[in-house]
Amino acid sequence: MVQITFKENPVTLPNKEVKAGEKIPDFTVLANDLSPVTAQDTAGKIRLFSVVPSLDTGVCSDQTKRFSDEAASLGDNVEVLAVSCDLPFAQKRWTEINGVNNLTTLSDHRDLSFGESFGVSMQELRLLARSIFVVDENDEVAYVEYVSEGTDHPDYDKAIQAVKELTK
Repeated sequence: MVQITFKENPVTLPNKEVKAGEKIPDFTVLANDLSPVTAQDTAGKIRLFSVVPSLDTGVCSDQTKRFSDEAASLGDNVEVLAVSCDLPFAQKRWTEINGVNNLTTLSDHRDLSFGESFGVSMQELRLLARSIFVVDENDEVAYVEYVSEGTDHPDYDKAIQAVKELTK
């Protein structure tokens, strides 16, 4: 079971841990236009799921901008998806204000479906724990990082390297 802290306080996550080699769990999140997006809807490409508590915080904003910048050089067969519990309208506003256009923001605010399926919903906060999931074109998880302290940055280089390994 994954154990993390947020601001150095332990948080409770679902008793679910996604591991490399497993198939991507099913989920339903919302696009910025409130349309549902499922795991199946994202299929067919290499996907980097960048999971953050809220785009409106410093580390989350930096993480999302960094992966958006990286996305431009990863090729047409790679999709970067930023998942948070922010409202879809707030996500859209954030991407416009920050000029982020190389990734797709998805909201898990309604059902915590992504958070429950991937084991990243922090029960005490009703936010998602910072994490990274890289999934190949065949829906197999290739790389996972559950960031042990929620206010720390993920290992950007390892995540990008995992994507690049799949594009070879």
